Amino acid sequence: MIFLMAEIWKTINSEAMKIAQISPLYESVPPKYYGGTERVVHYLTEELVSRGHEVSLFASGDSITRGRLVAASPVALRLSKQYVDQFAPHYNLIELVEKEAHRFDIIHSHIDYMYYPLIRRSKTPVLTTLHGRLDLRELKPLYNEYRDIPLVSISDNQRKPVFYANWKKTVYHGLPQDLYHYKPGPGEYLVYLGRISSEKRVDRAVKIAVKSGIPLKIAAKVDKADQEYFETRIKHLFMHPLVEYIGEIGDHEKQELLGNAKALLYPVGWPEPFGLAMIEAMACGTPVIAFPCGSVPEVVDHGVTGFIVNSVNEAVEAVGRLSQLSRKMCREVFEDRFSVQRMVSDYLSVYNSLIQEWGNMYDTAIVGDTVRI
Repeated sequence: MIFLMAEIWKTINSEAMKIAQISPLYESVPPKYYGGTERVVHYLTEELVSRGHEVSLFASGDSITRGRLVAASPVALRLSKQYVDQFAPHYNLIELVEKEAHRFDIIHSHIDYMYYPLIRRSKTPVLTTLHGRLDLRELKPLYNEYRDIPLVSISDNQRKPVFYANWKKTVYHGLPQDLYHYKPGPGEYLVYLGRISSEKRVDRAVKIAVKSGIPLKIAAKVDKADQEYFETRIKHLFMHPLVEYIGEIGDHEKQELLGNAKALLYPVGWPEPFGLAMIEAMACGTPVIAFPCGSVPEVVDHGVTGFIVNSVNEAVEAVGRLSQLSRKMCREVFEDRFSVQRMVSDYLSVYNSLIQEWGNMYDTAIVGDTVRI
C-alpha cells in the first residue's frame, strides 16, 4: 500500500500545531533591555500559545514563556561575563533542536543562516525569518548557494540585495495591543530610542533637536563594538543642555518615554530591515520623523503617522508641523497594520503553506510501496 505522506501533512492544517521557535541567545526572551529579534520571538510565541498551539521555545535559560522552554545556555550571552565565544552556545542550540526535530510540525528559526546546512536534510519543514541587513558582500555567494531555503523578510526593502532567494512572504513585526496605551499628547520633548552606532545616526537627532529648540531624550544602548565611536564622536554632543542621555531601557519604561514625546526621531542612515521603535511609538500615538532608508517608507505613512524627510533642515520643518498629524490616527494605524494578532495570522498562513509544500515534496519521492527520505 502506498503511504501518501502529503495527505498526512495536509491534515495538520485543521489542528493545533507543534511548533519550535529558535531564538538567538544574545538576549533573553523577552529581553530585559534592548533586543528587537528576541522581543518579536516572545510576542510571536505567546500569541501562538494563546491560540492553542504547542510551542517549544529554544532560547536562553533566563527566558520566560507560557510555552515549553528549552535552554541552550543558562543565561543570555550579551549581559553575561561568562561567555567569550558566543558561537559555541548557538551550535549547542542547533543540536538541541535537531534532537527533537521529529516532534514538530514546523520549525521556525530566527538565528539567521546558522541552520541552513541542516535544513536541506530536514524531514520537518523549517522556516527562517531574517532580522538583519542583507546588503553585505559576503552574503551574496551564501544566498546563491542556499536559494532553496524558505525565508520570510520583515520588509520588502530588506529583500533587495538577495531578491533571488526563496522568499515566501514579508511579515511585518507586530506588538500586543495592550503593551502600550494611547496618549493624546501633544508631548513635551523629542525622543531617540534604540542603539548608538554610526548607521543609526543619533548625531542627526541631536542636530534636529538643537535646531528646533526642543529637548531631546535619548534612550539607547552602546555595544562594545560601538564604544569607541560613542566616546570619540557622540559623547560630547550629549553635553548640550537640551539633550538628556538616559541609557538603555526596558519595555516597562518605554510607555512613559514614548507616550509623552512630541515625536520619535528616527534619522537612520542604513538599510533598516524594520525598526521596531517606530511601531512602538505609533502604539502610544506618537508620530515618527524618519529618513527614507530601508523599511522606513513601508512603516511610516508620510503625512499620516509621521514625516519622511531627507535632511536635518527638513526634519526641523517637520517638527514644526507635528500639530497637523493626528496622534489618534497613529494609534489606529498601529492597531490595523502592526498588531501581534496580524503578525501571527501571517505566520500561520506561511506555516500552513510550507507544511503543504514539504509534504508534496516527500509525496513525489514515493516509488511503489517505498517512501524515499
